[in-house]
Amino acid sequence: MTDDTAGAARRGRLSTRETAERLGVKPETVYAYVSRGLLTSRRTPGGRGSTFDPEEVDALVRHGRRGQDPPGADPEATGGAPAVTTGITLIDRDGYYYRGVDPTALARRHGFEEVAEWLWTGTMTPGIRFTAPAEALSAARRAVEALPSHSGPMDRLRVAAVAAAAADPLRFDLSEDTVLATARGLIATLVTSLPPAGPEPADGAGLARRLWSRLSPAPADDASVRALDGALVLLIDHDLAASTLAARVAASARAHPYAVVSSGLGALDGPLHGAAGGLAHRMLTEVLARGSAAAVVADHLRGGRRVPGLGHRLYPGEDPRAQALFGLLEAVPEAAPALEAAREVAATTARHVPLHANVDLALAVLSVSAGMPAEAGETVFSVARTAGWIAHALEEYAERPLRMRPRGQYRGPRPPQPLP
Repeated sequence: MTDDTAGAARRGRLSTRETAERLGVKPETVYAYVSRGLLTSRRTPGGRGSTFDPEEVDALVRHGRRGQDPPGADPEATGGAPAVTTGITLIDRDGYYYRGVDPTALARRHGFEEVAEWLWTGTMTPGIRFTAPAEALSAARRAVEALPSHSGPMDRLRVAAVAAAAADPLRFDLSEDTVLATARGLIATLVTSLPPAGPEPADGAGLARRLWSRLSPAPADDASVRALDGALVLLIDHDLAASTLAARVAASARAHPYAVVSSGLGALDGPLHGAAGGLAHRMLTEVLARGSAAAVVADHLRGGRRVPGLGHRLYPGEDPRAQALFGLLEAVPEAAPALEAAREVAATTARHVPLHANVDLALAVLSVSAGMPAEAGETVFSVARTAGWIAHALEEYAERPLRMRPRGQYRGPRPPQPLP
């Protein structure tokens, strides 16, 4: 025992080493907690180190066990953000799982509405259909129709979510049954408020078939709708992506489900998240027009640009969502040229950089082959991810309010400063 440790023990306080051991962190991390205001240190007169109040240290340990701020986490790695305990999605090196179940298997056997309902409630309800409440749908359609003619489907989704919220006087009821009813109605409203692009489906059609009619002018054959339905299932959640974190922050402040979804849609609007699908769509269109993946890939590399639709930082190999969606698209004859072009892009790029296809490239195959607009992939992503945002909101509503509150590291001038 060092002199500092012995002295701390005599005074009923903990040395830095003892504090680190009790928290299960490195000594450097203890000082990081001090800088963040999570611990208070005291210098011993004539001593060589800091000492800590054991009650304060134990409180921080308990705080971490509740999943609110991990004592063992590296603040540099977490950005000082609180830990988020979730039971929705697990991602590992080779795949991902919804509540322990492989989503690629779910996509082969169940539709989007069934999987969303199961993810929310734990019960698989075969044949369930989400329907839009009349008042919410009317308000959303009027708002969407008021947009400029050049507005894209993502602009329409964002406006529809806000209009549907304004039409729902019960939106502030955060009881589980009401949130679930809101979620079913909101997802149906988002899809049905989009203007038709092709033949309208029959009454009672599944959500994927309704979405197809809003995105593609082509008639909806069964294989194509199965591919779109599978894409929706595969994209419901992917752990704490930027948009999901934004949704959970809103839920932590007890925002209603419409506002939670609007928060997610706002974060998704960035070019580094949801908009990647549009870039892959345009690239694949160019490959088909020029008849050469090599020429298009070369243009991207020569211009110092990344080739869209390739690589994912969470998967060293191919994105499992892309693999599953490619498999579904193989049953769609019209998708064959785009599917071949996508695989040629991946093979050509892999000669120079070890990258694999991600789900954005697979979505581009779907959108290009069906004559959908460039924003279609982002639209599919948004509709699917709405179900995931609701699942995370349900988890967050059960947590302590306003727990998603990291501390800022102030780097400005120290007060007092003269008035400007």
